[in-house]
Amino acid sequence: MHIESSAPTRIDLAGGTIDIWPLYLFHPGAVTLNAAISLRAHAMLDSRDDGRVAIRSIDTGRTTDAAHWSELVKPGELDLLGQLLQYFQAEGVTLTTRAESPAGAGIAGSSALNVAVCGALARWKGLSLDAEPLLEIAKNVEAQAIRCPTGVQDYRPAMYGGVSAVELGVDGVRRVAIGIDPGELERRIVLAYTGAPRNSGTNNWEMMKRHLDGDRDVVDAFQRIRDTAVLMRAALDAGDWPEVGRQIAREWDNRKRLAPGVTTPQIDDLIARAGRAGAVAAKVCGAGGGGCLFCFASPGDTGRVREALTAGGARVLDYHIETDGLRVQ
Repeated sequence: MHIESSAPTRIDLAGGTIDIWPLYLFHPGAVTLNAAISLRAHAMLDSRDDGRVAIRSIDTGRTTDAAHWSELVKPGELDLLGQLLQYFQAEGVTLTTRAESPAGAGIAGSSALNVAVCGALARWKGLSLDAEPLLEIAKNVEAQAIRCPTGVQDYRPAMYGGVSAVELGVDGVRRVAIGIDPGELERRIVLAYTGAPRNSGTNNWEMMKRHLDGDRDVVDAFQRIRDTAVLMRAALDAGDWPEVGRQIAREWDNRKRLAPGVTTPQIDDLIARAGRAGAVAAKVCGAGGGGCLFCFASPGDTGRVREALTAGGARVLDYHIETDGLRVQ
C-alpha cells in the first residue's frame, strides 16, 4: 500500500499566541486570522514486509526504525512523528516526510506536517478523515511531543486552506472563512526567511507564563492584540487594505511587548529596510525570534520590498495563498 498526503503552512496575520488554551478565555471575543500558503508539508506511507516501523525525514536526513510502534518514542529522535505512529498503532510501514518550507520558519510547518501525517495514517488505518477529530489528535499529540502547550489556530489552515478567522471562546473553537479574493491579499504580502530558525515552544511558554502570573503589561498587550485582530478582520471583510496595513503594524508593536526574544537586531534591520522600500507594515510569523517575517505593501511597491529584504540577507520565499487544505491520496 502507498499513501501520499500534504497540508499547507500558513501566514498568521493577527491574533497569534492568544490561541493557546486557556489564554483566550481571559479575552472574550478573541480571534486569530491566518492565510494558508502553498509551501506544503508532505507525508508518504509505504507498507513493508518485515513488520517493522520506520521514519525517514528527507529534510533533516534523520532516520529511525523499530520492531514495533511502541518502541518509537525516544527523546530527540523525531518525537512528533514517533508519537503519531504510536497513537495510530501503525505496523509494517515506512513514513517518509519532507517540507517545502525552511526549518524553524514560524509558518506552522510542524503543524502542517502533523495534519498531513494524521490524514495519511487515518487513511492507512481505515479511519474517518473528519476534520475536527483529526485536529484534536494533531493538537494533543504535538503537545506530548514538544512538552509545551500548543495553540489551536495552526491546524486549521493546514486542514482547510484559505483565508480564515479562528474564533476562540468558552463554547469552543470555530473556523470561519473570510470572503476575500486571495489574490488581492497575496499581491500585498512579501514573505521572507531570515535565515535564523526560531523555537516557538520557548517563546510561547514565556508569554503564557507571564500572562498567567498576572504580568499587567503582558495582559494588556494580549488585550490589544485581541482588539487588533478584531479590527483587522473587519478591514479584510471590507477590503480596506490601508486599514489592514495599519492593524498589522499595531499587532507587531504589541507583540514585541510579550517577551524579550520576539524581535532581534536582524529582524529590526530587515523591517527597517522594507519600510524604506515602501512596506507600510511588517511582523514576524509565529512566536518570533527568527524564522520568517512578512511585509505588507501596495502591489506596486512589493518588488522594491523584495529587493530590500534580499539585500539585507533574507531569502524571499515564493508562494501563493492556498485554497486547498489537507490532501490525501
